[in-house]
Amino acid sequence: MDNSPPPADELVLVDRELAHIEARRTQLLARRAWLVQVLYQPVRAATPRWPAAPVTDATPRSAQNVLLTLGGTLLTIAAVAFTLVSWGSMGIGGRAAVLCAVTGAALAAPVALLRRGLGSTAESVAALGLVLTVLDAYALHRVALSDTDGLGYAAVVSAVLAGAWAAYGSALSRLRVPLPAAVVAAQLPLPLGVLAAGGGPTAFAWAALVTAAADGAAVLWGRPLPVRITAGVGAVLLGGWALLTGARLSLSSPWSGAALLLAGAAVCLYAAWRAPAGAVAPSVVAGLAAVAAVGGPLRAALPADWAVPGYVLCALLLASVWRAGAGARLPHGVRTGLAGAGASVVALGLLWALPPVAAGALGPLTRTTGVWSGEHAGSALASYPATALLVLAVAAAALASVPRLWARCGVLVLVWALLTALPVSLGLPYAATLALQLLTAATALWTAVRPAPSTRGLPLPGTARGATGPGPGTTPETAAGTARGTKTAAGPAAPPVPGRTPSAADGPPARPATDPAAPTEPTEPTASGPAASGPSASGPVGRPAAASAGRSAPGSVPPPPSAPPQVPAAGSGVPRSGWASPSPRPQAPAAEPGTVLGRVAYAGGLVSAVDAVALALDVRGATFAALGVVLGLFAGVAVLGAGARRAVSACGAVLAATGLVLAGAAAAGLEDHWTALALLLVPAATAAVGATARPVALPVEITGAAVGLCALGLAGPRPAFLALALALGGVIAAATAVRPGRRPFASWAAAGLFLLAAWVRLGAWGVTTPEAYTLPVTVPALVVGFLRRRRDPEASSWTAYGPGLAVTLLPSLGAAWTDPEWVRPLVLGVAALVVTLLGARFRLQALLLLGGTVLALDGLHELAPYVVQVVGALPRWLPPALAGLLLLAAGATYEQRLRDARRLRERLARMR
Repeated sequence: MDNSPPPADELVLVDRELAHIEARRTQLLARRAWLVQVLYQPVRAATPRWPAAPVTDATPRSAQNVLLTLGGTLLTIAAVAFTLVSWGSMGIGGRAAVLCAVTGAALAAPVALLRRGLGSTAESVAALGLVLTVLDAYALHRVALSDTDGLGYAAVVSAVLAGAWAAYGSALSRLRVPLPAAVVAAQLPLPLGVLAAGGGPTAFAWAALVTAAADGAAVLWGRPLPVRITAGVGAVLLGGWALLTGARLSLSSPWSGAALLLAGAAVCLYAAWRAPAGAVAPSVVAGLAAVAAVGGPLRAALPADWAVPGYVLCALLLASVWRAGAGARLPHGVRTGLAGAGASVVALGLLWALPPVAAGALGPLTRTTGVWSGEHAGSALASYPATALLVLAVAAAALASVPRLWARCGVLVLVWALLTALPVSLGLPYAATLALQLLTAATALWTAVRPAPSTRGLPLPGTARGATGPGPGTTPETAAGTARGTKTAAGPAAPPVPGRTPSAADGPPARPATDPAAPTEPTEPTASGPAASGPSASGPVGRPAAASAGRSAPGSVPPPPSAPPQVPAAGSGVPRSGWASPSPRPQAPAAEPGTVLGRVAYAGGLVSAVDAVALALDVRGATFAALGVVLGLFAGVAVLGAGARRAVSACGAVLAATGLVLAGAAAAGLEDHWTALALLLVPAATAAVGATARPVALPVEITGAAVGLCALGLAGPRPAFLALALALGGVIAAATAVRPGRRPFASWAAAGLFLLAAWVRLGAWGVTTPEAYTLPVTVPALVVGFLRRRRDPEASSWTAYGPGLAVTLLPSLGAAWTDPEWVRPLVLGVAALVVTLLGARFRLQALLLLGGTVLALDGLHELAPYVVQVVGALPRWLPPALAGLLLLAAGATYEQRLRDARRLRERLARMR
């Protein structure tokens, strides 16, 4: 027999034992801390307290570097001062001796210092020696070669110094300064030589480019890292100067600039080819230079309006390297850089073509003419080059050839932009412009509803990166099977086929599908093929065969659902989940291409529809035609679409219908209050549509309610029509509340509208009696409260009857206090008395308190004149004396009064 306690009792026992263990652990930790303090306290007391050493904020190495740098700087300053100031006070022999001795000593000293292990000191002395060689060259020019050209002499000296410093640095390889200094000196010979020879900016740019190419070679093949960094900086500076000069020359002298740009592009492309790790940046520069080189002569040969399209065509040809270079085994970084350069130029061209699109989209909204005036505002960009359309068209065609979702979205945007800019660039007449905008809206909305044609050639969301979608002849069923095969490629293998020997290609053996301890291994999706979509990939009822194989694998007994997961034993070779082989993070499912393209197309359709309606306001007939077409389009999307597009289209159809009603009222010459009544047809229609169109019922009804509020605003200046409009709105709300899919808020809205209608009508009739306004609220409220109490006897009387009674009693009490007649106070007193008696009879707190309070105040109002007369007739000392007696009596019976008040409060609290 099983003597184990129930789970609840056992849980209590376990919690109690854990609490005891935790308390005991806390005691032991406190005892341990005390023992440690007792043991180590004598040792601390016996240890002599020496003054603490000051904290240093600089390491010996940094201090040494600062001292050496400062010493070398001071020696350099002294050498410069000696050369510039004290040079003339010595003879030629003395000067030569001083220069040779000091320079030779400064260059030879690092050898001895390096042998003694003083590397930092050797660096400082070597830097001083390099500076002295520059001063020697300057002194030589001032004394012996003063007649030579300064720029030419500087070019020769920089070349000699670069070679000498390179040889010196190679001989003393442990020094880090000479070789980078040699690279810096090597930047000057060619540019200075060109300037000395009288070369212009073009020659100087060529010299800079050649020097930059040499720097690039040093970066590629140089050994020390400082040399490569210095050469890289020089290549960027001089190469950038050369390319900028080439770009400027391509505008004034296209062929000269083209040669320079192409040479620079070749240098950058070679550097990118030899250094694949950093190939993107130089490839981008090479691509931009190539586009500028080819586009410059084209710009000179073509008219001015065709300059930007020429550059865009060159950029598109360059961007095509991304697809063409894959077959030619072009490095990935080079392809990426060239394609990025071409795409950036195309993006700049699209920015240039954007103004006509903005004018076509925003022009109708910025109205400068009157509604139905028959006048049409002229375009502000009528003189803009019409070749902007060509840029949009060519870019759209180029993106259409890329089988990617982002490219297909770009195609939709560019086609919409092309159709929007077409009337502005070509100066189309009004009718053609309106028809084109309606056609654009219709096409975009149809694409939003049926995006399947625009998704042809796109890969499926679950396919591999390199896939380009289903091949020719692939049916939807085959594609679905391919997707299923891809998704189940990471699952258990299919059951073995009888008569077939398993091979290594079959993968690991099947694991039971219900084993909760089976770790999840991330795998790459497999390519789709016949094996993935054939009979072996799916079971008899459409489930993957791998899963069914896992369930029916021979020899595997799945654990019961309540069994805990089994942890693999140590050394079993099975990776433990979450430790050796963590399960992959769940990723959000990729959006369907049709959904994304539908959203993009729908946004364009909305903008075009709004533009068409705004443009149609110039002519009366065009207004009705445009609103009718837009109404039909939005209604079609609301019927055929799905999701948010369906709801937004339904709301747009309601607004288009509202526009038709307003246009019809304006064409008929109706006044505002008659227009308000006509607008109520819209919320009535939305209430009828909401009864049948369940998916879009709520947004449609909300839009109709907003139109109804506008109708009430139009009818506001005429109270009689406002009352009628409120009553009609209440009828519509009541009809919405009583239908099968009723909305509770509609009943409250109907009651409020009916009440407001009654109040407005009473105000129009000049009725000032407050009961005429409050009784229509009190009676239904009391009926509702009575029904509520019958359904829920525990409901409070304040909730059931309080609002209804307060609506009538309180305003009537205020009117009675200012009414000189006796009829209203009498009727109010009788009503309050009846309410009080009902509250006492049925023990209802709200009726008792409200009725009693109103009755007391009403009676006080009636007795007030007599009290005033009596007080005036009594002596002046009598009221204070009566007040004192009252206070004494209250004080004497204070405890009894408290008990009475407490008893009264308890009785009231027991009431509902």
